[in-house]
Amino acid sequence: MAGKGKTVHGEAANAGHRVLAPDDAEVEAYLETALHAPPPQRAAADRPSTADHGTVVVLDFGSQFAQLIARRVRELNVYSELLPHDTPMAEIERRGATAIILSGGPNSVYDIDAPRPDPAIWSGRIPVLGICYGAQLMALELGGDVLPASKREYGPATVTITADDPLFAGLDRDQPVWMSHGDSITRLPEGFSSTAHSGSTPFAGLVDHERNLYGIQFHPEVVHTPRGRDILRNFVVGIAGARATWTPASFIESTVAEIRARVDDHARAVGSDGKVICALSGGVDSAVAAALVHRAVGDRLTCIYVDHGLMRKKESELLRATFEQHLGMRLVMVDARERFLARLAGIIDP
Repeated sequence: MAGKGKTVHGEAANAGHRVLAPDDAEVEAYLETALHAPPPQRAAADRPSTADHGTVVVLDFGSQFAQLIARRVRELNVYSELLPHDTPMAEIERRGATAIILSGGPNSVYDIDAPRPDPAIWSGRIPVLGICYGAQLMALELGGDVLPASKREYGPATVTITADDPLFAGLDRDQPVWMSHGDSITRLPEGFSSTAHSGSTPFAGLVDHERNLYGIQFHPEVVHTPRGRDILRNFVVGIAGARATWTPASFIESTVAEIRARVDDHARAVGSDGKVICALSGGVDSAVAAALVHRAVGDRLTCIYVDHGLMRKKESELLRATFEQHLGMRLVMVDARERFLARLAGIIDP
């Protein structure tokens, strides 16, 4: 077996997924093993995971603030994931969701290509909070009316809370908020009641307590809504019952434990020694993945980095120093610069 930092080079032959070069037998062995091994089983339900804390799923309808919603939830020490707007309810439930938040979005609910969620999210099995476009979708799809507002509401506004509702627990009657919408809910669906209004928006807040469906026409995730974090906490922790115990440190701990368990299970299933390979690109995603796996399995991990000659100056050397010297990882570097640059000769518009 090669030592740390071994560099393999040469022109690869056309042999499917195999890497063939004069001294790349080790890399070839790793890839052949990975290609022919059966897929690992999913981790057992009793293993540490983010589901132990509860997950808030944020469905992204194209809002510029969608990522910010997920971040605000995590700032409450509750784990959140940002998923596509049409994620099936079955997948949301598989992720252990305790709450669903629908982001805003640039569309009108009447646009031909307006994004829609899986209708099963309205079933009441998981509490839902619709924000702006998300609230309008909730109203329209459940039988209410949404019409273009006579005046687009964009910027600061004052919302008057008109109901003693858990979503607004601890808040004063009049709240400064940030609005950004052109459509407006004009009639509530059956089973809903109004919880707030503004000067231009008759239903700035709505709720169906029986199905745990909540909607607001303003943005609690932005700093221009000073008590927005309290509203999110009221929904996520107070209404949905998520546990405010998640931290990045706990995420790392549970992820490392899950990786270790999966690798050990797979090793027992195929009768191997549980070695793992990780492709490094030099970017953040693969670097973080490698660091987590290394923490889980130690020297059983081998990272493979292909130097294609298109990195920034000295970047490959920096990567080697970081992963070998600072992180103590086993690294195989493949020098493929000549191959890539030769293939790119004369190409100006790939």
